[in-house]
Amino acid sequence: MNGEGKPVLRILGVDPGLRITGFGLIAKMGNRLGYLASGCIRTDAKASLPARLGTIHAALRELVAEHRPDQAAVEIVFVNVNPQSTLLLGQARGAAITGLVSSGLEVAEYTALQIKQAVVGNGHADKLQVQHMVRRLLSLSADPSPDAADALACAIAHAHGGQGLGRLPGTGLHVRNGRLIVGK
Repeated sequence: MNGEGKPVLRILGVDPGLRITGFGLIAKMGNRLGYLASGCIRTDAKASLPARLGTIHAALRELVAEHRPDQAAVEIVFVNVNPQSTLLLGQARGAAITGLVSSGLEVAEYTALQIKQAVVGNGHADKLQVQHMVRRLLSLSADPSPDAADALACAIAHAHGGQGLGRLPGTGLHVRNGRLIVGK
């Protein structure tokens, strides 16, 4: 509870990547959002793939133990031109999700389009627009790094009603091409 008797919900957003995994922690108090922490988990490019995945998993478990978030949100991997890159990104995402789940958190998942739509109002916004809106929404003194901004944006999307987006089955709503659709 905050000083006004309103519950505080702590949301950890994660932008997975094999080289850099961004994280961002926010607090939701009623309709207000507050910044708590953000940063990047960097893996050693010279290390083996299992070691790099282990770094992501362990670092997220440490973050959860330190900051005690109530919920987590992770960006869904897009399929890009290079199948090898997509596979590696998917494995990094899996390491992130298992780190969160093994720490006892439920994980909601959002596409980049859903996140950008929730934060910027345009599902096709560029990284600079996302950084700027994250800065404004959280009253930061400077733009966060691109990876941290993406993770904070994921947490913000979850806070802005994403708790329902992550649990669409049975609600009459579904996602098509990254957009929320009513009906079939």
